[in-house]
Amino acid sequence: MKKILVVSPHPDDETLGAGGTLLKKKSDGSEIFWLNFTNLKEKYGFTKEQTEKRAKEIIMVAKSYGFSDFKNLELEPAGLDKYSKAEIIDKVIDYIKSLKPDTILLPHRDDVHSDHKFVFDTVYACTKIFRYPYIKKILTMEIISETDFSFRNSFTPNYFVDISEYIEKKIEIMKIYKSEISFHPFPRNEENIRALALYRGSLANVMYAEAFNIIKFVE
Repeated sequence: MKKILVVSPHPDDETLGAGGTLLKKKSDGSEIFWLNFTNLKEKYGFTKEQTEKRAKEIIMVAKSYGFSDFKNLELEPAGLDKYSKAEIIDKVIDYIKSLKPDTILLPHRDDVHSDHKFVFDTVYACTKIFRYPYIKKILTMEIISETDFSFRNSFTPNYFVDISEYIEKKIEIMKIYKSEISFHPFPRNEENIRALALYRGSLANVMYAEAFNIIKFVE
């Protein structure tokens, strides 16, 4: 059975970047797992209402996908550069060893948000093939309002997943994050999610697709 681990800097990145793919792989019989780095906490300056709301959203999202496991490191949003990478790497390695995933989905290294860069660098350091030979595929995701806002524009999709049967469910799940989705021209909205999937689908000769950049692919 295939094991796919999606890694998100913040709750919603997993859905924006790979929601349709996760739903499709789950339907095909793969096990899917979710590692999230940050969360809203009162000690980080968020209100009790905000933290309770986000906790409920995460539970609903996890149930909607049917993840086999979910781990939340509960780190500070927009504050990952305050942490020791070595300390976080140890936690990530322990989790990867416990799962032995064959596929890992990561945020793109050049995303505009510093948290995304931190997560890519930290997790990628945990994927050396001679230490973890079960990891066969590493792909970076395309995340609206992060990947597309990068001035480097280095995301070059070369791996596509047909999500035509799952685009509506992806949008439905994204709507669970009420504070993260809004109306156009705010970038994270239903129209943009659908439009990006439609555009990527045109590059893959399908109706709707999610696009990824291959970092490692071992057959």
